[in-house]
Amino acid sequence: MAMMVQELRSELTHIESINENINQFLSVENLNKLQSIMRTKKVAAGNHLFWEGEAVDKIYYIYTGRVKLRTSSEGGKDFLLSIKDEGSLVGEFGGFNGEVYYSYRAEVVEDAEIGLINVSDLKKLMYQFGNFAVEFMSWIGWTQRVMQNKLYDFLFFDKTGALASTLIKLTTTYGVKCADGILLAVELTNKDLGDFIGTSRESVNRVLNSWKREGIVEMIDRKVVIRRMDRLYEICECAGGVH
Repeated sequence: MAMMVQELRSELTHIESINENINQFLSVENLNKLQSIMRTKKVAAGNHLFWEGEAVDKIYYIYTGRVKLRTSSEGGKDFLLSIKDEGSLVGEFGGFNGEVYYSYRAEVVEDAEIGLINVSDLKKLMYQFGNFAVEFMSWIGWTQRVMQNKLYDFLFFDKTGALASTLIKLTTTYGVKCADGILLAVELTNKDLGDFIGTSRESVNRVLNSWKREGIVEMIDRKVVIRRMDRLYEICECAGGVH
């Protein structure tokens, strides 16, 4: 188990899905190529870019705004998969053969300017520029690792461990060092945190209140401050295993 936790710990800075920019994978030249085939569109908060079950014909680049990716179980339980911000690419790419359907929906939660990329144009770009294709496929590989990492949380952690893992991973994107520890510079409700790990807002409340009493976390202006990162790692280790 210690080895599993060490592997998880070593990968946390590389895997988080929440706000990784596509320019982490594309060179400036190739990012310019991608932006050259985009059509921009303003989308107001409350609208969706796409829904579960829709055929994938576009991929979306976020110039400004924020988008939440959600899915639902057969039993109707809602899961928050990730939060995408400026510079993020949203969508699925199934290769060059066959039709692909979205397995989640994308809700715009802050007014956004979106770059729309037709999959057919993207394929032409990949055929034309091999270097672009290699870099773009590295993004595809990363998104697959992200989902495997989330599946790891569901399979091997109880809810307490999954919440600890989620907070740790959020620091790789939103973490800002402060006098009290590490501030997560994004407002997340307890319902959001619950949706990340498939549990209720009340369950998250109980865990966070317990951690506050222990001095592991605190809330400042509706944001989480992690005071004891080492304790979150310990909680992940103790919560490991199939439950």
